[in-house]
Amino acid sequence: MLIMRPTPPIIEFNKILGSLVKMEHFPTAISLSKRLEFKGITPSFVTLNILINCYCHMCQMTLAFSVFGSIFKKGYHPDTITLNTLMKGLCLKGEVKKALNFHDKVVAQGFHLNQVSYGILINGLCKIGETRAAMQLLRKIDGQVIRPNVVMYSTIIDSLCKDKLLTDAFDLYSEMVVKRISPNVVTYNTLIYGFCILGQLKEAIALFNEMQLKNINPNARTYNIFVDALCKEGKVKEAKNVVAVMIKEGIEPDVVTYSTLMDGYFLVNEVNNAKYVFNAMVPMGVTPNVQSYNIMVSGLCKSGMVNEAMNLFKEMHCKNMIPDTVTYSSLIDGLCKSGRISFVWDLIDEMHDRGQPPDIITYSSLLHSLCKNHHLDKAIALFTRIRNDGILPNMYTYNILIDGLCKGGRLENAQEVFQDLLIKGYLLDVRTYNVMINGLCKAGLFDEALALLTKMEDNGCMPDAVTFEVIICAFFQKDENDKAEKLLREMIARGLL
Repeated sequence: MLIMRPTPPIIEFNKILGSLVKMEHFPTAISLSKRLEFKGITPSFVTLNILINCYCHMCQMTLAFSVFGSIFKKGYHPDTITLNTLMKGLCLKGEVKKALNFHDKVVAQGFHLNQVSYGILINGLCKIGETRAAMQLLRKIDGQVIRPNVVMYSTIIDSLCKDKLLTDAFDLYSEMVVKRISPNVVTYNTLIYGFCILGQLKEAIALFNEMQLKNINPNARTYNIFVDALCKEGKVKEAKNVVAVMIKEGIEPDVVTYSTLMDGYFLVNEVNNAKYVFNAMVPMGVTPNVQSYNIMVSGLCKSGMVNEAMNLFKEMHCKNMIPDTVTYSSLIDGLCKSGRISFVWDLIDEMHDRGQPPDIITYSSLLHSLCKNHHLDKAIALFTRIRNDGILPNMYTYNILIDGLCKGGRLENAQEVFQDLLIKGYLLDVRTYNVMINGLCKAGLFDEALALLTKMEDNGCMPDAVTFEVIICAFFQKDENDKAEKLLREMIARGLL
């Protein structure tokens, strides 16, 4: 087209650029638009809008606003699509406050926004956890600027459900109905999901029946929510029945459906059924994804079938499927628990090579294995490496190390780690204190153990039944029966026995 004479109109070039954008080939669209300008072909307003869209999707907002400036310089007037694209780009980048400031600025300049504009801002606020601010924006525009629509309401309802604020979500749903804004399948799905995560299946089913009465057809997502909820409760047979209904209604189960069922079978320890579902996916025309493999690898490792998990991991490589951190962590945990640490170091190196460095979950599995097998110097070295790599250990990681050091006869090292946590102001949980108290008791340091029992309460951490049982058992073993009985009475008085 560039070498044709006469040169085709810009609208023809825009069609090609627009097609590239739909296929998400943003760098290619930008590169070709630059060739247009190099050839002296003036970009139209549509071309500039396409460019802004590309830069926004690539989170290059400085360049997007540079093109926005060019629109004015060339004498064009930005339309709502331009403004919406820029606001969406800022929200995608997590700069929601900038998007709101931009909104205020363009409104003050007399530009008109639409329902899509406010849907973008509300979605942006919800994505960063500012659900209340999203609600305030909904209230602000209601009746003043434009009429809120089902998308805005559904977005906030979804966010409230994810925060487990189901009463607020249902109130907003009721408000929609009163205002004659018809809920759609997305609205119902979010509410059904909310009820399911709170274990209120009856209410979820009631909503499901209501949507059908309103002639709103459930989709795959609707059924998958129920399959997931039932599987999490260990009701895999009922989940299978939901899948059967789904198929009967002409909705094909997707990769999420099958993966959820597999997860459910592993939960009730029906490994063969999980394997059957996994193997049935391809014949049913569904391609397993990384999540599917993660469920299988994790489930097989937890069932002690590490070799089969390794084979699946190799299969992923053969299919050019890139394992993620979850895949590696599950496999590493399985290998550690089966005592095959030599393989683990190779996998950790592979993670680094692939640009997917291990996270604290991965390292915690390895640390636990080293402590359990009394490789305490290696455990300390690994812990040092974790911190040097800029990975922040969590309390679970610290508990593993302190427990390992105590059980391995390295009480002084354990006390150093414990004191370091206190000095740095960590909020220690009851598990950390229990591990340390147990270590002190094993070493016969009863006074120190009792002092730590007092200190944990002073620090706002209430001892549990395990705390008392550890000290009481130690006292009985050393024939300190009076002290043991005194603690036993205190335990009863606290309602811990």
